[in-house]
Amino acid sequence: MAVASNRPFTEWDQTFTDKRLCQVIVDRLTFEAHIIGTGTQFFRLASTTAKRKAATAA
Repeated sequence: MAVASNRPFTEWDQTFTDKRLCQVIVDRLTFEAHIIGTGTQFFRLASTTAKRKAATAA
């Protein structure tokens, strides 16, 4: 199974708002897992952020 996210595990509680559920999900996904952090900025995230900044500046 592969799971991709542009948020670190510490911010997953913003998606899974039930803290216990969030802890269980992270625990199950990371148990004996290989976590590959790319450390890169994602295009869609950068594009959305730029659009929001432009909209608030206008």
